Amino acid sequence: MLQISNLTKKFGGVKAVDDLSFSVKKGTIHSIIGPNGAGKTTLVNMITGVYKVDSGTVFLDGGDITNLATNKLVHRGVCRTFQHLEICGNLTVIENVMLGFDKYMDKNIIRSCFRAKSILEDEKRYFDRGMHLLELIGLENFAHNEAKNLSYGILKKLEIIRALATTPELILLDEPVAGLNPKETHEVSELIKTVVADEVTIILVEHDMKMIMKISDYITVMNFGKKLAQGTPTQIVNNEEVIKAYLGSGALHGK
Repeated sequence: MLQISNLTKKFGGVKAVDDLSFSVKKGTIHSIIGPNGAGKTTLVNMITGVYKVDSGTVFLDGGDITNLATNKLVHRGVCRTFQHLEICGNLTVIENVMLGFDKYMDKNIIRSCFRAKSILEDEKRYFDRGMHLLELIGLENFAHNEAKNLSYGILKKLEIIRALATTPELILLDEPVAGLNPKETHEVSELIKTVVADEVTIILVEHDMKMIMKISDYITVMNFGKKLAQGTPTQIVNNEEVIKAYLGSGALHGK
């Protein structure tokens, strides 16, 4: 589904991503792991149009999406979450979810000013869809709460649900369980598996190795901006170069 071909990104004299190539199969959870500073978030930013690619190509279903603007990528079925929460705290939970439906909604200024029937119908339709998404993860009771008053764990799940509202084919999740307790981590893991069951492809950047090894279909390991290894969780956990560079010897014993 996604083909990364010889991507490079420099910041000054430093190559944050260095001639990186790999592919992602449709309908899988493909995790990107590596030490801090390996270039994982930079890679996500390049794929999603936040950073311009210096060289190399990104293909989605065979089409070139290199350096395509983020808003245009949403219309191509690509969405993401962020390492640091990007939630509108002054909006309610359901209003945050409805932002994800923006690309479908009637934006005519005149009809909006006069609250035309099409505008009201749009709002009702996408409110109902948003409530359905919240019900999937048990957040419907928080629908009318302002986001700024809710826990970090709830907001992490809300960010994924808002991404789902764009009806994506590919979601990139940047550290979705960072800062969560074990219960919240399990809930987010189950949500991710539910998303993939609906034939949405996931690229997952995460440091929680227990979670990664449990839910990933494939893993790409980065180190100093380069691809160190790629394979199934079993192949990665037994790769001597990966163990030396990142996982540590405890990985062989499930520690």
